[in-house]
Amino acid sequence: MSSGAEFAESGERLDARTVREWGRRYSNWRRFGPDDELGTLNFITPDRVLAAASLVRSGLVVSCALPFGADDGAAAAPRGARWEPLAGVARDGRVYNDRDPGEVPAVGASAAALDRFADGVIARGVLLDLARFAGRPWLDDSARILPADLDACAETFGVTIETGDVLLVRTGRLARCFAEGSWQGYADGPSPGLSLRCARWLFERQIAAVASDTACVEVRPEETPGVAMPLHQIAVRDMGLRFGNTFHLDRLAEACANDGRYAFLFAAPPLPSARAFDAAINPVAVK
Repeated sequence: MSSGAEFAESGERLDARTVREWGRRYSNWRRFGPDDELGTLNFITPDRVLAAASLVRSGLVVSCALPFGADDGAAAAPRGARWEPLAGVARDGRVYNDRDPGEVPAVGASAAALDRFADGVIARGVLLDLARFAGRPWLDDSARILPADLDACAETFGVTIETGDVLLVRTGRLARCFAEGSWQGYADGPSPGLSLRCARWLFERQIAAVASDTACVEVRPEETPGVAMPLHQIAVRDMGLRFGNTFHLDRLAEACANDGRYAFLFAAPPLPSARAFDAAINPVAVK
């Protein structure tokens, strides 16, 4: 993991041109049909769900939700685990699958897509505990998680990455909030997270969704001067990859360390309602 980045894989500087080029290169627009609103959740097929169910061994169920009341009423505390809507990231007046954001319902998808979304986030989950991998309680502010870090972490903990996986990335950011007794900077300050260089890695491995214990999954401040949330632009807008925020992964990390198994059945469907995208969810891992 690195504290700074100037150049992309090709030697080009990470900038607005990089975001546009990689966005075209790693686009899933029309891959799943011209009217698709699910994006990479389409990689979670019935066969992948069956394979995930076969991972259950002990019956241990671990919640990955931020406990209500954990904030002691702090104004800066997050609302809890949530999935981001694909229609929440626009560029050039278009959102995922070449849609006009003005034609997308306020919650980010049609009623039919919401129903399918509510059924579709049950999959093989994989925990990549980057904090434990680094031998630290939490990663430094603005620590960039690179593709090599993801591969090395998976290899260290003996887990493979497969098509249709839901990737859970633990940086220890929530553990730090609890240890310090403060939410200062959690929502809007510097944060460890995925580097923009992870875009190709996520695309090629056909990851269904990525959730983290941070407020926005990607590293902050951004690696691209003048371009806000560049990985969101490529992953969410162009790939249709779902991001999940503020997943509480500390208990799951301990459970995985105890039994040595970092893959499990994972379920995190939103409520099947018109406001599903804004509702707090209770993601659970079943081991």
